Amino acid sequence: MSNTRSSSQHGHGKLIAVIIAAALVIILALLSAFVWPGWALNKNTAGTQTSETQQTAQPTTPSIKATALPDNATELLKAMPDSVLNYARTKADASTTWNSASPLEEYALTYSTGKKDADVTLVVAQWTTSDPAKTQYDALAKGLTGKSVASGAVKVQGDTTGDYVVKTNADDAKKATALWRNDTVVFQVTGAKDAVQRFYQKFPL
Repeated sequence: MSNTRSSSQHGHGKLIAVIIAAALVIILALLSAFVWPGWALNKNTAGTQTSETQQTAQPTTPSIKATALPDNATELLKAMPDSVLNYARTKADASTTWNSASPLEEYALTYSTGKKDADVTLVVAQWTTSDPAKTQYDALAKGLTGKSVASGAVKVQGDTTGDYVVKTNADDAKKATALWRNDTVVFQVTGAKDAVQRFYQKFPL
C-alpha cells in the first residue's frame, strides 16, 4: 500500500510541475507580446498614423503680420482679408492685368506664409454689373487648359451668384489656378497647387 501511495503522489507532483511550467510559458509569452518588445501592439502602424497626422496638420493662423492697406483703399480693397488660414497679406497694388475688360477697379495681392515658394497671388476686379464680370470669368476659364481639380457653383445664402473652377497649370502640374466669380467681382488665385487649394476654399468672398 505504501508503494502505491508513493507512486501516486510522485505522479501527482509531476502533473502539478507540468501545469506550473505551462502557466509560466503562457505568462512569459503574454509579457513578451504586450510588454516587451511589444510586437502585438503594432507600434509601427501607430507610429505611421501619428507621423501622417503630423504631416497633414497645417497651421491655421499666420506667423507673420499682414501689411497694412493704404489710407485711400477702396471698399473693394478693404474687403480683402488680412489673412486666410496661415497666409497673411504682404502686398496689395493696383493692377492692369484685366484692363482690356474695363473693370471699375482691379488689384493684385500677395498672401504669404513667410515661405516664398508657398506664396499665392490674388487678382481681383469689379464691374458695374454681373454681365461683364461673367464675360470676363468665362474668358479666363476658357484659357485654363490644365487638368481640372474642382468646379461648381458659388452660392451666397443659398443663391447661386457665380461659378468657380480650379485647374493645374498646363506646363507645370505642381502649380494651379483657382478662378471664381461672385456676382460683379472676379477672383483669380495662382501659386503652388496645394497652397491654392487650401487658400481658395477658405477665402471669405
